[in-house]
Amino acid sequence: MPKNFPMNLKGFHPFGDLLGLSFTKFENGYSQCTLDVVDKLLNPHKVVHGGVLYSMADTGMGAALYSNLDKNELCATIEIKIIYFKAVKSGALICDTKVIHKGKKIATMESEIINDEQLVAKAIGTFSIFKIKNNS
Repeated sequence: MPKNFPMNLKGFHPFGDLLGLSFTKFENGYSQCTLDVVDKLLNPHKVVHGGVLYSMADTGMGAALYSNLDKNELCATIEIKIIYFKAVKSGALICDTKVIHKGKKIATMESEIINDEQLVAKAIGTFSIFKIKNNS
């Protein structure tokens, strides 16, 4: 049975909340999160810091996979590769993520980040799936 979304956290976890992430979709191996570009997310060149886009993809991947995990399973990032296509100065970011393969111990996800209807970054990531040990 799939896990439920932790509704008490808008950004999926405290770091997502810190960035200002907001999830609009979360189901069946798919997630969509959004983020408004604000000054605190800019680098010294006045564009969104690459780490913000990376964190958006990473969190989106975790959420998409989380929606397909059993109650006794957790996941963790193994690796993510991201390609940046265009600098972002303002507006809103939308990150669409889907699980493209889920095995018993490894899953692969793909994220696309859009700004003003343009693809600004694409990422592919691999996550570990592991069982929660019962200490009873």
